Amino acid sequence: FMTRYMESLVKMNKTGTEYVRGIPVVKVFQQTVYSFRAFHDAIEEFTVLAQDYAVKWCQTPQALSLTVISAAAAFLVPVAVLLAPGETDLAHFAANFAFYAIFSAVIPTAMTRVMFMSDAFQSATDAVNRVEEVLAAPVIEAPLSPRTPADNSIRFNDVTFTYEGSGEPALDHVSFDVPAGATVALVGPSGGGKTTAASLVPRFWDADSGHVLVGGTDVRDMDPADLMGRVAFVFQANRLFSQSILENVRAARPDATREQVMAALEAAQCSDIIAKLPNGVDTVYGTDGSHLSGGEVQRLMLARAILKDAPIVVLDEATAFADPENEVKIQAAFKRLARGRDGSPRTVLMVAHRLSTVRNADKIVVLNEGCAAEQGTHEELLAAGGLYARMWADYEKAVSWRITSAEQSSKEPKGTEPHRAERVEGSVA
Repeated sequence: FMTRYMESLVKMNKTGTEYVRGIPVVKVFQQTVYSFRAFHDAIEEFTVLAQDYAVKWCQTPQALSLTVISAAAAFLVPVAVLLAPGETDLAHFAANFAFYAIFSAVIPTAMTRVMFMSDAFQSATDAVNRVEEVLAAPVIEAPLSPRTPADNSIRFNDVTFTYEGSGEPALDHVSFDVPAGATVALVGPSGGGKTTAASLVPRFWDADSGHVLVGGTDVRDMDPADLMGRVAFVFQANRLFSQSILENVRAARPDATREQVMAALEAAQCSDIIAKLPNGVDTVYGTDGSHLSGGEVQRLMLARAILKDAPIVVLDEATAFADPENEVKIQAAFKRLARGRDGSPRTVLMVAHRLSTVRNADKIVVLNEGCAAEQGTHEELLAAGGLYARMWADYEKAVSWRITSAEQSSKEPKGTEPHRAERVEGSVA
């Protein structure tokens, strides 16, 4: 019963948090009643369990125990009256009476705490069980004889990977090479396996079959600390900690000096971000209205990757939330990120949906339904006339779309003055 009770309490807390976070979406789509139903049901479930706990389990036994414990003092006076005539040492008798009077007053408080200790014990047990579930999660174990990569190249050799519970592989016998110092882009339709492939390099998951090689060494044969030291990963969904911008960037290299952090921020085109913050680089993220846009956060994540100075960089759709202005600055940060502090080229594996960001890549791998459908340079893939060529044609059509004055006039109701012609278009980087 207590397990059900605690699970219901956790469920109510989760649905309450979800409801509060989703209020803007709820209001926009006028779904308040329907979205509240899950929270309301969770509250009702917890209410029933709480009432059952109070009425069925606690009411009678607790009432009896508290009555007996609290009534102990009522017996002291008649007992004292009965025993007093036979006492020869009245002082000793008075001292005993005072002791029991005080002790009987303490008993109810102490016993009540003992009674409620069981509830606290159940809560503590549930919390410990949840912590133990986390601690019992499998960890990456270092091999007994770790191997060191020969260089910073990446190779996927007949890699197959399926997510737990899925019936279809996310990657199905995928093979491609990323030479040391080269930039290779992964493109393709959504759900094609691009992010999955990128995530296998730093061992967020391990391949079911085949090999993911870094410098000719299977990543499973490397020391995890060595692998993580060689790879800088920029996620699609970026997160900033509730600490200063300086410490957020320094998380990539805790021993970095303030000057090195500032140099990384400048290289990532973050000078304008720092300039507008109330305390500059020492501003704590989220305080005093210091919130940043998605594109600005991505530039800070690139600064973090630049500061780490890892020889291999994995970019998972790093321009996903960037507006045109931020995208230009992110592209400039890419160029800086592609080269180390000594000027040597880094190995870059990038996932991209915006084809404008990959046309200058050394090689483009097109992933579709978990398979490597095409590989080659931008020009080679266009000449092949396959999936990439169709994607590029759709991209060009999208960025060159415009509204002409003739089209606009034809849509205006009769008797109204046509609107001024507008042109909406994008640009190919």
